[in-house]
Amino acid sequence: MGKSIYTGPASRVFTATFAIAFVVYTFLLWQWFDFPFWQSLTDSSVHICLLGSVCLLISSNLAYYRPNRGLAQFVYVSVVSCAMTFLWVAASQWILHKTFTGDAYYLLWLTKGIPIYCIVGWLIITGIGFRSIMLYDMEDQQAELQRKEDTQKIVREAELFKLRQQLQPHFLFNSLNSINALIMLRPQQAREMVLKLSDFLRGSIKREDDQWISLTEELQYLGLYLDIEKVRFGHRLTTNVTHDDGAEKMFMPPMLLQPVVENAIKFGLYDTIGEIAINIKAWAGENMLYLEVQNPFDTELQAPKKGTGFGLSSIKRRLYLLFARQDLLETSVHENIYTTLIKVPQTHDKSSNN
Repeated sequence: MGKSIYTGPASRVFTATFAIAFVVYTFLLWQWFDFPFWQSLTDSSVHICLLGSVCLLISSNLAYYRPNRGLAQFVYVSVVSCAMTFLWVAASQWILHKTFTGDAYYLLWLTKGIPIYCIVGWLIITGIGFRSIMLYDMEDQQAELQRKEDTQKIVREAELFKLRQQLQPHFLFNSLNSINALIMLRPQQAREMVLKLSDFLRGSIKREDDQWISLTEELQYLGLYLDIEKVRFGHRLTTNVTHDDGAEKMFMPPMLLQPVVENAIKFGLYDTIGEIAINIKAWAGENMLYLEVQNPFDTELQAPKKGTGFGLSSIKRRLYLLFARQDLLETSVHENIYTTLIKVPQTHDKSSNN
């Protein structure tokens, strides 16, 4: 509330409407009722200008105050329109009587026309009032909807930021445990792991404000993580990363693959002493980026849970917050191969990473 709708483009429409009414009314007085042109022009100027002013007045009044929806609005607009109509007719009659004091025929015609003026004026003023109420209510609804959307966006972005921030402490905790285990047994590898961890964390800080990165950037970032894990597990861990040319420049949220690969390493290498190979594949199709991670596991020692762990649950939540879809993360088990498939729609605006 607080601003008339008849501003900007609406003011031009309003002015044009009353200008047309002025021309038509002047023509009728001049040609149909045979009043002199100058008298017709004066009468039309007084009536139309005052009527336009009264319409603006009721619209401005409704901009600053209007009752709640329902009968109260109808009664309020009707009563105010009656008052405005009386004000318009009285002011017009007074001005024109003062202007044409000696013209008895015109003044008699003007006086007899008061009922017509009242009916036509009330209809126009009431119509403007109800139209103003409708437009003001629409503006209020749009403003309320915009406020809700802005609030939801802030909440969504805050949750996304929280999920991203939780990933680093989660990974850092596991890495520090590994470094602690290597310090006494293999100090050289522990130092190497500290250096690689430093590079990894430095890269994550650089991506702190990025909401979207290309697949190429994500794979480079994933490579730092895999270097750390290869120091930790040595020859037991092998990774195969493949992607087609069409997927290279597709975009995705940062640090989407790292939790999945961490989950794959957890189920592939924990509780086993053998060597494993983790396959990471990316491809494009139907305006979608597909990311697949496969890892073997020992079916006799463990059975992977569906949707396990913080990593996969956080990814599922992030994808839902970004795309409002629950079908973008899939997991499946075939014999001793556990597969995680992520689908990233390419429908967002990637013109900016912020």
